[in-house]
Amino acid sequence: MRKNTRPIIAGAEPWSSPGAGENGRIGILLCHGFTGNPSSVRWLGEQLAARGFAMELPRLPGHGTHWLDMAKTSYDDWRAGFVAALEELKARTDHVIVAGLSMGGTIALDVAWEHERDLAGVVAINATVLERDGLLAKLAPVLQYIVPIAPAKAAGLVENDAARAGVDEKAYAFVPAAAGNSFLSQLARVRRQLTQLHLPVLVAYSPQDHSVPPANSRAILDLLGSWGEELALPRSYHLATMDLDRELLEERIAEFARRVSQERQKPRVEAAPDQASG
Repeated sequence: MRKNTRPIIAGAEPWSSPGAGENGRIGILLCHGFTGNPSSVRWLGEQLAARGFAMELPRLPGHGTHWLDMAKTSYDDWRAGFVAALEELKARTDHVIVAGLSMGGTIALDVAWEHERDLAGVVAINATVLERDGLLAKLAPVLQYIVPIAPAKAAGLVENDAARAGVDEKAYAFVPAAAGNSFLSQLARVRRQLTQLHLPVLVAYSPQDHSVPPANSRAILDLLGSWGEELALPRSYHLATMDLDRELLEERIAEFARRVSQERQKPRVEAAPDQASG
């Protein structure tokens, strides 16, 4: 995993909480999105920690410093950073829920497929699983060699996409094309895996999302079948963790985390063997 070469942006540091009380043995791994950093999920993490949950908010490699650091990383590095945080949280809790915003939600879904036995559930918030529309997206694998860096707006990323005033996620203004394509190239695989995922998944989405079309969340629910649980956030845009429905989101995640952890610890009822008729 490549090291950063520039200082961390103020407020973009990773964050964790040890957990306390009744919820202290339930861990929630909460991840930020593409070009973002933990500041976009910090409020949510702090509120869940106040309820006693053990929290881990990692800063993915190449994020939260400078886009030049991101240019040295790829999806494999970000996924590995998420898994490292998962291993740390597993070591100090009994049950773990993986969660994420945008690309963080996609990574959570991806990692959950491989680590299903270690998890109680997943929360995907405005996650991406579908290919992007348009000629630019289709030509991206070639264009990365011609235009290696693009403004975030040109890449389809809306700056501070929130209905709530004053939101600042401290995301990069520029996107390294190769790093972005390393993520997009994984989406078909993630979609295939979702049909094989047998964990409860809370799929939270904003119908007014300007960055990730809500069709992505509908696709996740369709692929998951009965394992998916829908939560619409009607007042929020893409940055739902910082937006007008953030209290509702926090309440539903807390309820979901407690419920799926309790379900996981229930003993399985074995079917009684057939008795021979006398």
